[in-house]
Amino acid sequence: MADMGAFRDAVTAWAAGGPGGPARELATSLSVRTAVLLEGPSDSAAVDALAARRGRDLAAEGICVLPMGGAMSVGRFASLLGPSGLDLRLTGLCDEREQGFYVRALDRAEAAPGGLFVCAADLEDELIRALGVARVTELVEAEGDLRPLQTFLRQPAQQDRTAQQQLRRFFGTKKGRKIHYGRVLVEALDDPAGVPAPLAGLFAAL
Repeated sequence: MADMGAFRDAVTAWAAGGPGGPARELATSLSVRTAVLLEGPSDSAAVDALAARRGRDLAAEGICVLPMGGAMSVGRFASLLGPSGLDLRLTGLCDEREQGFYVRALDRAEAAPGGLFVCAADLEDELIRALGVARVTELVEAEGDLRPLQTFLRQPAQQDRTAQQQLRRFFGTKKGRKIHYGRVLVEALDDPAGVPAPLAGLFAAL
């Protein structure tokens, strides 16, 4: 039986130049009503983790959490999923520096989002600020990454950065680490009071 993952894959293939038929068929059979446009898989991991904590089955609600592989792709995805394509309700989470790409793309597609939620730097930065440097460092240690973190912090390039900036950059130093900690940091939040405003706003809109 097809699931939301199959729809996500079909949309991604469509956006890469493939046929749109499979995505259209799955959108109908799965009763997809909303697409959450995210820049990448670490954002998706965080959204999925918060949904699990709150006992929400987004797929069953007709909500597709869709990492696009970068903000530059938002125009293509908005045109396929918005009014001129599958006519889904669009919402999303983005970094402040990418906000303009989202706004312009959604406007061109005549797909006013059902809520666009903006992180100051990125979602990892929001999560680190919400938890605090000391708590995040404890989580890094619990995940077995304290020694790599200590090695990273000794690098000359890190000496002029704040502890928060250092942790954010550390999460991007190894493939898959940002995805892993997207889940770990969300699971450590006090919910709902401790959830960063952009992520809390996104869930309030879903």
